[in-house]
Amino acid sequence: MKSIKLVVLFLLCGFSLVAQQKLSVEEIYAGAFRAKGMDELQTMKNTNQYTVLNSDRATRTQQIDLYDYATLKKVATLVDTKNATLLSDGIDSYTFSNDEKKLLIANNSNAIYRHSFTADYYLYDLITKQTSKLFEQVQEPTFSPDGTKIAYAKANNLFVYDIASKATTQITTDGKKNAIINGITDWVYEEEFAFVRAFDWSADSKKIAFIRFDESEVPEFSMNIYKKDLYPKVETFKYPKAGEKNATVSLFVYDVASAASKAINLGNYSDFYIARMKWTNEANVLCAQVLNRHQDNLDLIFVDGTTGVAKVVMNEKDAAYVEVTDNLTFLKDNSFIWTSEKDGFNHIYWYDKTGKLKNQVTKGNWEVTAYYGFDEKTKTIFYQSTENGSTVRDVYKISLDGKKKVKLSQRVGTNSATFSPDFTYFISTYSSASVPTTYSLNNSKDGKQVQLIEDNAALAEKVKKYNLPTKEFFELTTEKGNKLNAWMIKPKDFDASKKYPVFMYQYSGPGSQQVANDWLDINDYWFMMLSQQGYITVCVDGRGTGFKGAAFKKCTQKELGKYEVEDQIDAAKVIGNYAYVDKSRIGIFGWSFGGFMASNCIMKGAEVFKMAIAVAPVTNWRFYDSIYTERYMQTPQENASGYDDNSPINHVSKLKGNFLLIHGTADDNVHVQNSMQMIEALVQANKQFDWAIYPDKNHGIYGGKTRIQLFNKMTNFIKDKL
Repeated sequence: MKSIKLVVLFLLCGFSLVAQQKLSVEEIYAGAFRAKGMDELQTMKNTNQYTVLNSDRATRTQQIDLYDYATLKKVATLVDTKNATLLSDGIDSYTFSNDEKKLLIANNSNAIYRHSFTADYYLYDLITKQTSKLFEQVQEPTFSPDGTKIAYAKANNLFVYDIASKATTQITTDGKKNAIINGITDWVYEEEFAFVRAFDWSADSKKIAFIRFDESEVPEFSMNIYKKDLYPKVETFKYPKAGEKNATVSLFVYDVASAASKAINLGNYSDFYIARMKWTNEANVLCAQVLNRHQDNLDLIFVDGTTGVAKVVMNEKDAAYVEVTDNLTFLKDNSFIWTSEKDGFNHIYWYDKTGKLKNQVTKGNWEVTAYYGFDEKTKTIFYQSTENGSTVRDVYKISLDGKKKVKLSQRVGTNSATFSPDFTYFISTYSSASVPTTYSLNNSKDGKQVQLIEDNAALAEKVKKYNLPTKEFFELTTEKGNKLNAWMIKPKDFDASKKYPVFMYQYSGPGSQQVANDWLDINDYWFMMLSQQGYITVCVDGRGTGFKGAAFKKCTQKELGKYEVEDQIDAAKVIGNYAYVDKSRIGIFGWSFGGFMASNCIMKGAEVFKMAIAVAPVTNWRFYDSIYTERYMQTPQENASGYDDNSPINHVSKLKGNFLLIHGTADDNVHVQNSMQMIEALVQANKQFDWAIYPDKNHGIYGGKTRIQLFNKMTNFIKDKL
C-alpha cells in the first residue's frame, strides 16, 4: 500500500524516478561520492605562486603545475612524468629546496604506521630539467636551507648527502630495530605527538639537531601476519602501554663541518618527552618543548647550538594537561608566536625572545583552531577560529597588537585558507553540510572572492538525484542540564506522527568533534542510506569533546569514559522522549574511542540501548599506549579505579542488548588483544553477542572489498537488531 502512495506522489509532483535513486554501500565505499580537491597544494616562498599535483587519467601521467595567485592561471608545468622516464611510477609527494630550484620527489611509498613511510626519492633540477635517483626506501629526506645537502634516515640511522659531490656521510651508527632510533620518532611519539621527522637543520645549514630514542627497555608487542602463507609471520615492535617503560629520549646537535655530535643536557628531568624540536631564526639557537610524563608541565627550552647550554624561556602548567602546539612561529627578531589554553580557551600569544609576554593577541570565549601565518610587512596575523559558534570555522586577520580584526570568510560553515607568500591573496576552502567543498581565490584585504577555482558542481548535481535529507543541527540539553552540540538526519519522507528507530553515532574522544557544519564525509552517506531505509541517525558531542573551552574538554580528567558515556545515555533518553522516536529501538555505533564508548553504552546503558556496534575499541585502558592514556588518566598505578571503573571489559555482566564487536588482527594502534579479552569476558559471563575479525587489517580496516563487506555486515546487523 505504501509503495502505491509513493508512486502517486511522484506523478502528482512531476518527479522522475531518478529522484528516488537509492544509495548503496557498494557505491559509497567504492568512492562514488569523492569530491574534487587540490592535491599536494603548496605555496611557493619566493614568488606569489602555488603548485598543485595534477593527474591525467587518459595518459596515466602526473604533473606538478605552477599557478599564479593573482590570476589563477597556470604559469608552467614544472614536472611531467610523461617526460621524466625515471618518474614513470608516478609522484606520491614532493618538496622544494628553499631557493625553489630543486625538487625532491617521492614514489613507491610504503607505509609503516599512521604517518611514517619509506619511499624512493628523486632529485629534479628545475633549471636543467634533469632527474636523478638518490635514495631507495629512506625516510624524511630534507634539504638543508642552503640547498646543497639532504639529510635523511635509513634503518634507524641518520645520513647527510652532498648534492655536488654525491658523497654520503653517516651521522649515527648505533641505530638498531627495536633498540635505538636516531632522528625518527618511535611508535608512540608518531601516533600521539603526530610527527615522524625528529631532526632539523639550523638556518645556516651548519648543524643538524636530532632526537635519539633508546627503546631497548620498552616492552614489545607482537602480531601475527597471516597473508596466504603456510606459517604466519610475527611482527614485533616496541609499544609502551599505560604505566610501562617509555623510550629514553636524548637531544643531540651534529656539526656538519667537524662531523661531530654533542649531547644536550636539557635539565633535571627524570621521565620526560621531547614533544617538539626545531631551530629558531637565530642560526645557533635551538628550541625544544619538553613535557613531564603526566603532561601537566611544559617547558619551552632554548639551547645554544655551540655550547649546548639550555635554558627554560617559558613554562606552562595545567591541572589536567598542557596541549603541545604546532603554532610556534619565530619572527625576524626571534620573538615568537605561541598558542595556549591558559586563559581557558585556545588563543594566540606573542613573546619576546627571552620568553617575556608582549601581548595576548586574541581573547574571548572561543577557540583559535588554526594559525596561518604572520605578515612581517603589515604586522598582521592570520588565523581560523570558532568565534561564530563551535560547529563552524571562520578565517580572520588581526594586528600583532590585537587590534584591527577583520573577518575574511564570507559564508556560514567551515572556512579555511592557504595564503600567498605576500599575504595579498588566499585560496579559500569552504563547505557546509549542504554545500560540497568549494575552492576560490579571495583577497586578503576584505576576504571577497576574486575567482572561483572549483565548486564540485558535478558532485552537487549527482547528489541531487538521491533526494537526500538534510543534516539538522541543534543543541541538546540533558536532564542534568548539560548543553551538547548535536545533529540529526531524518528520512526524507519523515512523518512526525510515526515512531522511528534511532541510530546514534559518536566518537567522543578528548578534544574531538563530530558535530561540525562541513560537507559530508563518507560515513555520512551511509547514514543517509540508513535514512532511506527508515532510520533516524543522531550524533551528539558530549563533555570531553573539543572547541568549547578547556573546562568542557578537560572535565573528564582521570575518569575517561565516565562523563562521555553518561552524556550519550542521557542524550538517548532525551531523544527517546521525542514524539516521533521509538525509545525501545535506539542503537549506538563508534570506531576506536567511539567503539570504546559504544561498548560502554550498551552495558552501562543496558535499559536505553537496544544494540551497539563497536569497531576497533579500547576495552581496557590498561592495554592502550602510555602517552595518550596517561595524558588523561595518569598511570594505572596512580589511578587504578579510573581505569577499571570505566573500561567496558569490567561491565560485561550488564549486557542485555545486541552487540557486534569488530577488529582487525594487524591493528598496531588499538591491539586486537582488546577484543580478544573482551570476547573471553563476554563468554565467561555467558552473554550472547556477534563478532567479526578481519585478518591482517589495521586500525582503519580497509583494502580491496573490505570496507564494502564491513559496512554491509553492519547494515544487516542494524536491520536485524534495531
